[in-house]
Amino acid sequence: MRVAVVAEWYPSAGDPVHGVWAHRQAVASASHGAELRVLALRRPVPPLAVARRLARLPPELGSLRDWVSATRASLRTDRRDGIEVRPVPWLGPPRPLSYGTWGWWMAPPLARALDRLHGEWPFDVLHAHCLAPAGHAAARWVAGRRPPRRPAFVVSGHGPDMIHVPERSRAGRRACWEALRGADLVLANSGWAQRRCRELGGGRVEVEVVHLGADLAAAPAQREPELTLVTVAHLHARKNHAVVLHALAALAPERRPRYLVIGDGDQRAPLERLTAQLGLEGRVRFLGQLPNEEAVRRVAACDLFVMPGVEEPFGVAFVEAMAAGVPAVGGRGEGGPEDIAAAGRGIVLVTPGDAAELARELERLTSDRGALRRLGQAARETVAASFTWDRCGVRTVAAYRDAIANARGGR
Repeated sequence: MRVAVVAEWYPSAGDPVHGVWAHRQAVASASHGAELRVLALRRPVPPLAVARRLARLPPELGSLRDWVSATRASLRTDRRDGIEVRPVPWLGPPRPLSYGTWGWWMAPPLARALDRLHGEWPFDVLHAHCLAPAGHAAARWVAGRRPPRRPAFVVSGHGPDMIHVPERSRAGRRACWEALRGADLVLANSGWAQRRCRELGGGRVEVEVVHLGADLAAAPAQREPELTLVTVAHLHARKNHAVVLHALAALAPERRPRYLVIGDGDQRAPLERLTAQLGLEGRVRFLGQLPNEEAVRRVAACDLFVMPGVEEPFGVAFVEAMAAGVPAVGGRGEGGPEDIAAAGRGIVLVTPGDAAELARELERLTSDRGALRRLGQAARETVAASFTWDRCGVRTVAAYRDAIANARGGR
């Protein structure tokens, strides 16, 4: 079975973290018999907001030149874990008000790249990550082909593509609808995502849940000497790092654990200022973005993963921490944390945005480090049973077969 993967977010030589979950799903599928090649949509011109932010950064934190260097690296054909990754450069308008239209801008260069790939390597399945813009652009290419040259089309719904894109513009809603209605099968990363895809598609779409995964650590990690919390995420407001800081400040000074923040983003400077205002400088460290393997290693040495954010249809970071024997705190009502909690023990849910509730849970969880480690063992067992990459690979390849059957059945 030959599978062409299309993704806007995919790791590159310039940024090995960006969209790493899409690559891990591809590797997992390859381990179960699929042959894969990837077309990664790349913007050779920096987004306006990125250019402005980088222009203001001090040299030690990065520069526009660094971004240009990383972008050039991303525009070279690459091989990652034996999978060929071809860049597809494209140009489009600034993001804030136009993201819902990006599929139309992506479609012509993606169509040319898909024509070339299909001509030299006829693939059976086209799998696009995110309903829009990549899924929409891929759907437009599929719509122009007819059997027997038409591959089965699979689109995955992940997060903002289901939450913001269809709500912020009529063009975005139409783009999502076209991707969903053009698919032979839709993959959702949680039960919430499945319901949302059915809603956006008008109910007449076939949607399967395929959870993303994590690798189980070979052995329990050596813990930090001092009790330590950790978050791995882009520093965006919706991840609620600020809520964690306020919760820490609410604890008695002698009871405050250390807190490691792994990731980078537009909220770093405000969060550093808030840390100082709350008197937490000695307890909080911002480590910046780390390669995925190093980030997982640092998490494994901590005692509790904390990310009570919103707009979390899944959240691979939760299961990566739990796979290392580190229990997690997530947001109640969010698709990913709710699915993980339903599968077994090891994750505690709190109301997103409620620093007082989070402080109470942190005080309870950190009062007995031995109990916290036992909860971490339960977390690891939950991942082993339901959320490994191996399981994801099996489910993904089975979904590809279902999509081929749907396409041949004239769906």
